[in-house]
Amino acid sequence: QVQLVESGGGLVQPGGSLRLSCAASGSIWRINDMGWYRQAPGKQRELVAAIDTDGVGDYADSVKGRFTISRDNAKSTVYLQMNSLKPEDTAVYYCTMVVAPYSDYREHDYWGQGTQVTVSS
Repeated sequence: QVQLVESGGGLVQPGGSLRLSCAASGSIWRINDMGWYRQAPGKQRELVAAIDTDGVGDYADSVKGRFTISRDNAKSTVYLQMNSLKPEDTAVYYCTMVVAPYSDYREHDYWGQGTQVTVSS
């Protein structure tokens, strides 16, 4: 079984920074794309950033220039560096990975449990 465990959320003042981490564990053969989504109260879950196996990132317009996604393949980990945070960034952040486990060598989507990010003074 594959599990994703997130860390790094919390309360931060506007203009501050946070770094989220998400580590995959289990019987993993290969990891393809990785990404971060967020869901604010009363809103749909939205894609924040994604990164492919070459390390090329793609971002939602609302976070371009403020957030940076990166990955460490040796650690099966994806990061989200969030700078210049705004109150509208407040949400539960979820990581996701496309993982092929040794059990069937087929790609499946896996999700973390979510971590709360609150931007408030």
